[in-house]
Amino acid sequence: MRNHFAVRICVIFNPAARGDKARHFRRLLGDMAAGDCAFKATAAAGDARRLAAESVAEGFDLIVAAGGDGTVNEVLNGLGDAPNGFEKTRLGVLPLGTVNVLARELKIPAQPERAWEILRRGHEIKMDLPRVEFFANGKTERRYFIQLAGAGFDARAIELASWKLKRKIGPLAYVVAGLKALRERKPKITVRASGESAARGEARPANPVGENFSGELVLIGNGKFYGGSFSVFPGADLRDGRLDVCVFPKVNLPALLRYAPNFLFRRTLPEKLVGRIRAGKFELISETPAAFELDGEWAGHLPATFSVEREKLRVVAP
Repeated sequence: MRNHFAVRICVIFNPAARGDKARHFRRLLGDMAAGDCAFKATAAAGDARRLAAESVAEGFDLIVAAGGDGTVNEVLNGLGDAPNGFEKTRLGVLPLGTVNVLARELKIPAQPERAWEILRRGHEIKMDLPRVEFFANGKTERRYFIQLAGAGFDARAIELASWKLKRKIGPLAYVVAGLKALRERKPKITVRASGESAARGEARPANPVGENFSGELVLIGNGKFYGGSFSVFPGADLRDGRLDVCVFPKVNLPALLRYAPNFLFRRTLPEKLVGRIRAGKFELISETPAAFELDGEWAGHLPATFSVEREKLRVVAP
């Protein structure tokens, strides 16, 4: 444990954030401003990434993402933009979003006061750092994600969820977008993995390692949780150097009705209906346009190559 009085902390926060947790956070600002702590406000999408990279260059020891999973993802990529950012700086999380999947995974309290105290204590853990490479804007892009990714149905729903609708009805906007995506023709996504695999569901033949797995929805987990406290990746480990891949052969109304009882009441998936792979590197491809998302934010279109660096990321946690 570090001496927290010697730690330079930078907090990156969206001042337009709403809700009780955001209001509680604002009450903490006076205490946070005391000592060697800086506060940087965002004004537009992408600001958190830029501010995080600048903060690494300014010598901050701990950069805190105060917001939801999207804010955490931006700050994470800002650390990656800075030279040796992951070696120089640690990541902290103040969970102010609606879902806060990473905070749930790391058992960071939802109450800002308690989360802030954990950050001040400065207990550091190391966790795996997943990344994806894909082609966009005429060049190969690299993006990091911290908890989860998805391709196919869920990414398309995120793509269809308009900012205007999200401001109007909140999380229900994703339900509306999901219903729209459900009616569309879905691309077939193939997972090409090599070298390592894990248990597979019985929905289709248990292919040998190195062969392809295909479905209409592919979810990728660094940790166990997806969409809150749903244990979609029960075997995942934040430090094992591998990502867990869950493949849904079909996403239509009959399939959703078969998934729903387990998912809603047990917060798990019926294993006989899904396929699973565990690998340190794999590729997602599709013959027709297919979107993918990172940490709940739309990222781009396939093909994309996913990999992971073992225990590369330094995070402050309980």
